[in-house]
Amino acid sequence: MVVLGFVFHGILHYEPATIAILGAAILLIISKESTHHILKELEWPTLFFFIGLFIIVGGVVKAGLISKLSESMILLTKPSPENMFLTAITTLWFSAISSAIIDNIPFVASMIPLITDTAHAVLPSGMDFKSVVQHSTLMPVWWPLALGACLGGNGTPVGASANVITIGLAEKAGYPISFRKFIVYAIPITIETLIISNIYIWLRYYIFN
Repeated sequence: MVVLGFVFHGILHYEPATIAILGAAILLIISKESTHHILKELEWPTLFFFIGLFIIVGGVVKAGLISKLSESMILLTKPSPENMFLTAITTLWFSAISSAIIDNIPFVASMIPLITDTAHAVLPSGMDFKSVVQHSTLMPVWWPLALGACLGGNGTPVGASANVITIGLAEKAGYPISFRKFIVYAIPITIETLIISNIYIWLRYYIFN
């Protein structure tokens, strides 16, 4: 029921958080478990970590730091309709590095308008937003943004929600994972996947296109 709520939350006009809370409340009622016992089992350190992380990231986004960095990155690559390769590859690695440090959701949200602004600069004027976003010229940039933001989050414990939760559960089970130990294994794998993504973008859009 909760999964269906997530799928149709736009039609129902409910935020995903509201659906999640309603699902948890219903489960709490029908399970007849002790509320104190359930609250005791929650990963409170992880929850408070995310609260602090989102506050910091929200402040960084509000201050315009991410937008400034992203804008500078796009300006340096000087994209053109004939060649978006440098912009695409820079977007891939910049997204990966940024997502390893901060949460990828606000980062991607700040990058989208910058990419569309770049599109308006290199595409014919008078095009509507949907046509601009779906234009084939932008495809080599959208994919690097998605791949970089997703794969880059694997590089550090704070790069992805799953990393934080896993580390919290491991510590609770008696197998603590330090920041250093995590990145020793994670960074090489992250770099490998980004190199593969780099090759994929090059082959897909510039060799076999």
